[in-house]
Amino acid sequence: MKSWHSLEGKTIWVTGGAGYLGSAITRELDAHCAKVICFDLPGRAEALVREQKLTRTVPLALDFYDAAGLPAAIDTLVATHGLPDGVVHLVTASSSGKRLEVLTADEFQRTFDLALTPTFVFCRALAEKMKIRGSGSIVLYSSMYGIVSPDPRIYHDPMAPNPIDYGASKAAVLQMSRYLAVHYGPAGIRFNCISPGPFPNPAVQKAHPGLIQDLDRKTALNRIGHNQEIVGPTLFLLTDSASYVTGHNLVVDGGWTSW
Repeated sequence: MKSWHSLEGKTIWVTGGAGYLGSAITRELDAHCAKVICFDLPGRAEALVREQKLTRTVPLALDFYDAAGLPAAIDTLVATHGLPDGVVHLVTASSSGKRLEVLTADEFQRTFDLALTPTFVFCRALAEKMKIRGSGSIVLYSSMYGIVSPDPRIYHDPMAPNPIDYGASKAAVLQMSRYLAVHYGPAGIRFNCISPGPFPNPAVQKAHPGLIQDLDRKTALNRIGHNQEIVGPTLFLLTDSASYVTGHNLVVDGGWTSW
């Protein structure tokens, strides 16, 4: 009998699975699942599988910003690899990076076009297939900046504060997860969100030590997060441990949004 928190025999898809957060999730899933499909930019997923000696992970590249092409791509993937039991959707659109006062309307809209519409199409296409089976867990990723705004005082010139198009799109992802949870709940499909706090990648940590100190001070734990610390909350939502959890936003921010 499988443990109630086991992923044994499961197939899990991870989009953006070779990034800083995604790679930690993919490595852990590889140790516990029957199969992991790791999607990332060409070459990145293959490099992760090779360097980490992953044995149950299939590396693939897919354009998750091509909303029109996603349904057909998902049909092909399911036909080849089977319908996943769970999905971790980490892919996000690159924001403008621009300050609010100079951001154009087209640049603002572009972030939404890339961050929201393809995510909606991707989730709906998979959920419609999962509906026939009667089960599935999809975990979307929002952000602390989908809940609160950035503090401009910790972003020192020439660094701009986290841009408004990023935060607004992440807030929209969070709300979309609730809508999807309500719509597909009767079919046994769960939608939840993870909202990470400050998890700067090693390159940012090295290049901006002053920012890291400021980020440390704004968390209740007085430190930034490390990528391994996102794994447990994500896997929890995928397993039967969370069988009665849907429409939830699990905040993993070291207490950032507590004050």
